[in-house]
Amino acid sequence: QVQLVESGGGLVQPGGCLRLSCAASGSIFSINTMGWYRQTPGKERELVATFTSGDITNYVDSVKGRFTISRDNSKNTVYLQMNNLKPEDTAVYLCNARNVHSIRAGVHVIGDYWGQGTQVTVSS
Repeated sequence: QVQLVESGGGLVQPGGCLRLSCAASGSIFSINTMGWYRQTPGKERELVATFTSGDITNYVDSVKGRFTISRDNSKNTVYLQMNNLKPEDTAVYLCNARNVHSIRAGVHVIGDYWGQGTQVTVSS
């Protein structure tokens, strides 16, 4: 069973920084895209940044120049470095892995998975 475990959230003052990590575990032999989304109460889940297996990154306009996504394929881990944080960045950040190829009970499985989320609060 593939699992995604996030870490690194917390409370930070405006202008501060945080680094989120998300590690995928299980009998994985490849992951196409890993990324981060965020959600606040009453709003739709928003894509923050993605990193494909072809090393292509994509960011929502509101974080460009402040956030950097990176990936360590040897560890099936994706990171999100968040600098110059703003109060509007406050949200639950969720890790996503798409087109994950894994083995479950001897069967080749392709699936999409989500982490449990980590809270990021930007406040003075």
